[in-house]
Amino acid sequence: MIEKTFVMVKPDGVQRSLIGEIIGRIERRGLKAIAVKMYHIPKDIAERFYAEHKGKQFYDGLIKYITSGPVVCMVWEGEGAVGAVRSLMGKTNPAEALPGTVRGDFALHPGKNVIHGSDSISSAQREINLIFNDYEILEYSKIGSEWLIE
Repeated sequence: MIEKTFVMVKPDGVQRSLIGEIIGRIERRGLKAIAVKMYHIPKDIAERFYAEHKGKQFYDGLIKYITSGPVVCMVWEGEGAVGAVRSLMGKTNPAEALPGTVRGDFALHPGKNVIHGSDSISSAQREINLIFNDYEILEYSKIGSEWLIE
């Protein structure tokens, strides 16, 4: 099933110049970028983005971190996009993330783990709607897509 998913290169990933590496890994997996923007997340949007964590011990630090610098927000589309990106990212705790995943290769601490990706189709839609306007999401045909999907 063709899905849309949200991906964010977090402030540590931007500062460490991992944007191109992450985009390349997702492209090589076969997904199509349909929206990309560099963004400094305002506190009110960050609080809505991470609302499910409100009241948890790490919440205030998470909000401070995600608003501390620029991020790169993206929408990717493709067959099983949510699961494909989750697989590429690796486990949230980098110590448990397999080599070859973004977090397994680049992250050292769960609080600064380089990348965020939606955990479900409904989360993806909510996250996309928080960051992007409809006119920022492009629909187009990509040459060669017949080689990716049956």
